[in-house]
Amino acid sequence: MRLHYIQHNPFEDLANIALWAEDSGHHVSGTKIYAGEMLSGKADFDLLVVLGGEMNIYQEDRYPWLAEEKRFIRGAMDGGKTVLGICLGAQLVSDLLGGRVHKNRYREIGWHKTRLTSAASYSKAFRGFPDSFMAFQWHEDTFDLPAGAKGLASTAACANQAFELGRNVGLQFHLEVSRQSISRLIENFGDELPPERFVQEREEMLSAEDHLKELYRHLKIFMKNIELMVDQD
Repeated sequence: MRLHYIQHNPFEDLANIALWAEDSGHHVSGTKIYAGEMLSGKADFDLLVVLGGEMNIYQEDRYPWLAEEKRFIRGAMDGGKTVLGICLGAQLVSDLLGGRVHKNRYREIGWHKTRLTSAASYSKAFRGFPDSFMAFQWHEDTFDLPAGAKGLASTAACANQAFELGRNVGLQFHLEVSRQSISRLIENFGDELPPERFVQEREEMLSAEDHLKELYRHLKIFMKNIELMVDQD
């Protein structure tokens, strides 16, 4: 499988997805769009992964490359590619499918119990998942479900945590994080950690070794499911 990713800043990369792809023998390429790398002409992939970032999807005046990125993702969708959006990436995918992106009631940062909905039992992406699991969160925006998509997961702080529509999958939460990637988020966004109901302290996020191990097991199941979606006729 050929995986291409779009990266929005220097410190939110594929993290454990890169480890999974290497172990699985997949080819990985990427576009660091924040650094001025262009997306045009890059269509030689089977799976497009759109990563997280600190920007809002509507800030094209501040991040002009968002317009090019939206056109590229739309082209991947129209071309029948499998598209996986994570956090900001999920918001971009939802927007392009007709959903609305807006501020969530709560800022949600850290490890939070994520529960699958009854609709997830019909999901290709979440086949083999437990009914609930600990996932890592770092967001203040959220997405509405695109027409035709059903909500697949939720948390106490955020109702829409995942959706699937055709070959398009969106995750508000992060399955891909490693201890190192969480450290980079804290280093760069530490000022986003005020004492709020769903915002954890640095030490609590970094000391969750059991959560990290469990999360990687879930990531491997999830990415295998995505791989099967790519291979479907």
